[in-house]
Amino acid sequence: MPFRPRYTGLIERYRDRLPVSSDTRIISLGEGNTPLIKLQNIPRLLGKNVDIYVKYEGLNPTGSFKDRGMTMAVTKAVEAGSKAIICASTGNTSAAAAAYAARAGITAFVLIPDGKIAMGKLAQAMMYGAMTLQIRGNFDDGMRLVKEVADHAPVTIVNSVNPYRLQGQKTAAFEIIEDLGRAPDYHCLPVGNAGNITAHWIGYCEYSSAAGAHVTDSCAFCNGDCKFASGAIVSNRPKMIGYQAAGSAPFMRGHMVDHPETIATAIRIGHPQSWDRAWNVMQESNGWFAEVSDAEILAAQRMLTRHEGVFCEPASAASLAGLMKDIKSGKIEEGATIVLTLTGNGLKDPDTAIAQCQGEDKASMVTIDATLDQVKGAILDNMA
Repeated sequence: MPFRPRYTGLIERYRDRLPVSSDTRIISLGEGNTPLIKLQNIPRLLGKNVDIYVKYEGLNPTGSFKDRGMTMAVTKAVEAGSKAIICASTGNTSAAAAAYAARAGITAFVLIPDGKIAMGKLAQAMMYGAMTLQIRGNFDDGMRLVKEVADHAPVTIVNSVNPYRLQGQKTAAFEIIEDLGRAPDYHCLPVGNAGNITAHWIGYCEYSSAAGAHVTDSCAFCNGDCKFASGAIVSNRPKMIGYQAAGSAPFMRGHMVDHPETIATAIRIGHPQSWDRAWNVMQESNGWFAEVSDAEILAAQRMLTRHEGVFCEPASAASLAGLMKDIKSGKIEEGATIVLTLTGNGLKDPDTAIAQCQGEDKASMVTIDATLDQVKGAILDNMA
């Protein structure tokens, strides 16, 4: 068999486009290189001629897109001599921060909302060895405290206010272009803190800027210091679409939301840290924000799992729920190529998944005696 170099993570893959040097110690768990899966059944069920791809970020090492940013944030923290990192989190950031801190041999402190975090994510943070602080408040309270603590303690913040987080997360756009051979016409993402939609746009801008020149001064939010891909310039950039849960939709309200509520815990954020940047993304890409209900989110999660075999957490499904509405309304035209970012794995929130299945008319699980007749009967009853 021909020799194939071992994949060692996104920093090594895109070293020439990231702010690292030859001497930088890379903290990696082999993140990135996630599959871009073309949906086969949902477009047919919608009755529309569109190509829909999902970027399945749930197959990163800790099960979410946060690993892309965390490998960069922790790498640069270690390079600067930091011995501890800190973050506020709805779950995925805490898991990633804890894992990469363990890999680096430094301490992680994570602030999470008490009772407002999926059990899979809490288990990860605790098992990776983070000092987990449950606060009687929401994510926005935690973010405020993290900023205050960082002014008084020797810790590095690794939330998306850390610019290196966005540098790592922009690589998802690089991979999408390399897989498709072009940028999609539309790119849809769930929006909570709004760092990820900003990071994707940075990546698309870097790839599409002809001859290494910025399309606009602010397109990549990098103060003119982009590293462009040699020999990989593409001419198009997608329209960026950000979908929010209706109970946690500050971009739709036009102002911050003090008490956000949604079943999609990963985007239960009322005071997004990338507020201004996300609005710039929409203006530059000619995109838009939209909102979906919790019921629509859960229905999309089931649809994706049952018809495509892809299991994502509820927040991820917000992008599919919103896309289906925009396709049905004609806002997204026939013939379009669309990419959805599925931000996290469905195993992050098993309680919500099981609760949905238990509430169905047709049982997903029954208890029977250990006999041939009982097993055969259950099979025949469920063959239709």
